[in-house]
Amino acid sequence: MAKVGMKGYRLSIDVEPEEHRKIKMASALCDETISSYVLEAVRERLQEDLEYQGLLAMSAHTDSVLAELWDNEKDSAYDKL
Repeated sequence: MAKVGMKGYRLSIDVEPEEHRKIKMASALCDETISSYVLEAVRERLQEDLEYQGLLAMSAHTDSVLAELWDNEKDSAYDKL
């Protein structure tokens, strides 16, 4: 993944031609770009999976121990990868 300005990270995936056609058609029906359509689908799946695993509530914002572990100088080295 490559860092893309202040917006976030760029993610690239390979799909079969038929999958691409379906995604393009579905996003057009929803009057969305392919990017926004796929991102929304990924966000919904993440929400479901993390809720199911009980991990959604785990974050540096909600847990001071995690904040201390994740928000430090040594850990920030991983942000550059």
